[in-house]
Amino acid sequence: MALRVFAGFWLFLLLGLAAAQTGQVPLLAWSSHSRSLWPPSSIPHEGHVVTETQLAALLDSALDSGPHNVLLFLQEKLSVEDFTAYGGVFGNKPDSAFPNLENAVGAASSSLVLPSVDWFAASAVPAFLKAKLGISPLHVDQNTLQELRLNASLPALLLIRLPYTTGSSLMAPKEVLTSNDEILGQVLSGLQSEDIPYTAILTALRPSRVVRDVSGLAPERLGRQLLQKETTVAPLRFPADKPWVLFWATNFSVAINDTWHDLTNLTFGDRATVDVSKSTNTQNASELVLSYPSVGGQPLTITFQMTNIRYSVSAQNWFTVRTVVLHRPPNPPATFNGTQITAPSNYSFSCARVSSQPALEGVLVPYKNASHWKVLIVNFQIQSFNVIGDKFSYASDCAGFFSPGIWMGLLTSLLLVAVFTYGLHMVMSLKTMDRFDDPKGPTISVPQTE
Repeated sequence: MALRVFAGFWLFLLLGLAAAQTGQVPLLAWSSHSRSLWPPSSIPHEGHVVTETQLAALLDSALDSGPHNVLLFLQEKLSVEDFTAYGGVFGNKPDSAFPNLENAVGAASSSLVLPSVDWFAASAVPAFLKAKLGISPLHVDQNTLQELRLNASLPALLLIRLPYTTGSSLMAPKEVLTSNDEILGQVLSGLQSEDIPYTAILTALRPSRVVRDVSGLAPERLGRQLLQKETTVAPLRFPADKPWVLFWATNFSVAINDTWHDLTNLTFGDRATVDVSKSTNTQNASELVLSYPSVGGQPLTITFQMTNIRYSVSAQNWFTVRTVVLHRPPNPPATFNGTQITAPSNYSFSCARVSSQPALEGVLVPYKNASHWKVLIVNFQIQSFNVIGDKFSYASDCAGFFSPGIWMGLLTSLLLVAVFTYGLHMVMSLKTMDRFDDPKGPTISVPQTE
């Protein structure tokens, strides 16, 4: 009996964990503020489920430095699959159900896209905004929208509720999402016409169950991530005709005294202004020198110092990014140790996030004069030796073979196997009685003593 109760408890726990993993909704936030409200280091990595505490920290920092006219578009149900099935993914395509949302987020100088937020945390956003701004939300619908007047100097919290349907009504899900997007566009156009700064948030109370209508979708549109920007930008190559070094990242940012500077567009693409002419290369060592003429009004130089050494134990050469040096005159150079960035010399090195911050599992370790500097490189890939053509070789990834999810699954499986083995052992060890009472035999008498 105890075994059955124990096994039932673990079955209930596993089912609860599986149900918790599906209770996620997306959250999008953007602002008309000219300065970035969310530094790149605060954006969670892909696959991370944002908790209530983490979401409160992200919104709290934005409300402290951003506009206090807050728009909360609260949809009844919404999931990431709604965007992947019906969205144009920032492509402004005619079949997108979110043209106004995509234009607003794409044009905003500061935006935050969280594909997976715990739906309990998302449902607590109205209460958090009410407590943070110190005002009650003003419910806005299409009738009161045209009469709405806001003051840029006074805080305001506008709550716009958006419905959702799964096809039970006469309107298909895509039509409902398109109608909600039109309401969003009307609200934003009204604020822009009055030149009122704002911070907008779109999320949902619960996740939706989306049945994808794939009849009108092109095959290449399936499986895209939430509002993901397509890119065909080539990696940085030096020299251009016969490169010996390749460098690529989707986000390359540095912070000086907690002020972040995005170097992505300055480093990659046709509009790149970085100078790499001072880079050097030998058979056993190389330096990739990135010289920026103006970052925050001053020149900046970033140097990746790499070595190529043969190790007899592995019987092959390994290249390593020994140090990353940042120099901004007249300050002394700041040095970070990057020895964890290593791979076989005929491979490239790839990592989802390379950072100098310990909270982000920093791969770059501050070494000298680096207390005022921070580095963040997202989807980092580099190769400095044995480059063939203009494409990266096979990548050696920084992620371990066993992720935390795999370890949790293995430990849970081992525990369940141990419980099953123990129960089976108990069942097999049961024995029948070899002697029974004979009702026809003599009775047992026990003499009484005084």
